[in-house]
Amino acid sequence: MNRTRRVTANLPDELLAEAMQVTGEGITETLTEGLRLVRRTRAYPKAMALKGRLRPHLDLDASRERRRRRR
Repeated sequence: MNRTRRVTANLPDELLAEAMQVTGEGITETLTEGLRLVRRTRAYPKAMALKGRLRPHLDLDASRERRRRRR
């Protein structure tokens, strides 16, 4: 992350405790993961709207060969 922002928020104790238990992390990490999940959730419908509209021109054999060389 490039920059951080300090915020004050009133959060339900039970919800925060449950989320922290699920992530196994602290408050900051749990909230960050939640914000990323919101971002992904909003991006998914946009990506699905593009389904079938993009016609990538890929050489799969060349792409696979590059992957093998890196290992």
